[in-house]
Amino acid sequence: MKKESVIVSDPEILGGTPCFRGTRVPVDSLIDYLEAGDTLDEFLDNFPSVTREAAIAALEEAKTLLTRAR
Repeated sequence: MKKESVIVSDPEILGGTPCFRGTRVPVDSLIDYLEAGDTLDEFLDNFPSVTREAAIAALEEAKTLLTRAR
């Protein structure tokens, strides 16, 4: 059974920008934080509507997409 994605894209929310399910927090905000050298905890402190589990699941989804056999 396939797990429901924590990433959703709805044209009515931020113009369809991929966000964490149930929030208005764009997933690319997490990437931006990590890219800037911030920790996951710093991101979570600034976006309390995103759970640690959701953030990790989003990173795992991205990893799966990027490392899938071509």
